[in-house]
Amino acid sequence: MFDTLITILVSLLAFGFLIFIHEFGHFITARIFGVTVTEFSIGMGPKLMWYDSKKSGTRYSLAMLPIGGFVAMAGEDGESDDPNAFNKKPAWQRFIITAAGAFVNIVFGFLAMFLIVGMIKIGGTTVGRFSTNEEMLEMGESVDLTDRTSSVLKVGDVILSVEGKKVYIADELSYEIMRHGDKPVDLVIERDGVVMELNDVSFPKVTDQGQVFGVLDFRVYEKEKTFGNFFSISFRKTGLVLRMCWESIFDLITGRYSFAAVSGPVGISGAIGDAFSAGFLSLLNIIVIISINLGFMNLLPIPALDGGRLIVLFVEMVFRKKLPERVEAMINTVGLAILLGLSVLIMVKDIFTLF
Repeated sequence: MFDTLITILVSLLAFGFLIFIHEFGHFITARIFGVTVTEFSIGMGPKLMWYDSKKSGTRYSLAMLPIGGFVAMAGEDGESDDPNAFNKKPAWQRFIITAAGAFVNIVFGFLAMFLIVGMIKIGGTTVGRFSTNEEMLEMGESVDLTDRTSSVLKVGDVILSVEGKKVYIADELSYEIMRHGDKPVDLVIERDGVVMELNDVSFPKVTDQGQVFGVLDFRVYEKEKTFGNFFSISFRKTGLVLRMCWESIFDLITGRYSFAAVSGPVGISGAIGDAFSAGFLSLLNIIVIISINLGFMNLLPIPALDGGRLIVLFVEMVFRKKLPERVEAMINTVGLAILLGLSVLIMVKDIFTLF
């Protein structure tokens, strides 16, 4: 019971922090462009506490449900007599204000990734030693060890690309094998100074929630960290998380991943709890992943999300004409209803998974 309460508390703090920095991105850019901000709220639902600034007139509030937050601006959803209303600002300023929340989430993820890279060992793509069957089976009974790469790869081989995708660090190598390794893959390697191509290399497979993934059956040598590659590694790890966001959505749409692979706040809270139990670095790593995901998802061109509003603003900047407010409101209302319905379905699925 105590562990459950700790998990809930840590999850609430993590969600609250990520929501705060997202909304702060909207808030600070709105203030920079002189937009009147009427309220800055963390959380949704009934207000637990609030403070009204006499200088700016902004209400800063903390709400009961830590599932969102908002920055309310004059003229954001309709006409306003305020000369500093959101809808009276140039389209390019409104575009920046709208994009700022997601941008801050991604920037935070990148900066936190610097800290992670500085504190951990970074694996390269050079084959160190092959794992024993016992080590492989520690991943679960669903591991299929029929295909082992020890008959094709050799210790000291440097893997340069998987299915045409260049790999530089172990994270990239592991991800490409996971995503493409359910079938034989083509590798480009360097062996004894000679670059060569290996076709149709089969990796062991693991089944999770009905999905088949490839897994590495060898350990890799540690990559030396230098001042130069420190930044490169941080960029690549952040870029990999962004690419995983995009490709997971693509794989979900194309049917490679099932609905069972999707998680909402309940499922994510469980993952945060597991990471917290594993230590600070694991917790920081999953917070970085969630932050980047939050930023990326908000940029998707879906009505009611920031990305949907950005599309409307982009059209306005191109054609120099605003979309009728009634039409925009209708689009956002329909989009919000769909998102809420999907959120409820995912939450129910996550709860059933827990039990």
